[in-house]
Amino acid sequence: MDEKVLRYTLRVNRDMFAKFKYIAESEGRSANKTIEQYIKKRVSKYEEENGIIEIEED
Repeated sequence: MDEKVLRYTLRVNRDMFAKFKYIAESEGRSANKTIEQYIKKRVSKYEEENGIIEIEED
């Protein structure tokens, strides 16, 4: 696995996740890929408004 890929456990209400997964699959994506897309959009929007977030590489 790519060492840049992070595994993260998400705790969320089961019913809400079931609905989210239904929506993701209806759009032809996995729930994981949809979450990844939401994160990318949110980071992009934040950086547009506040500037690039600088992170240190491990």
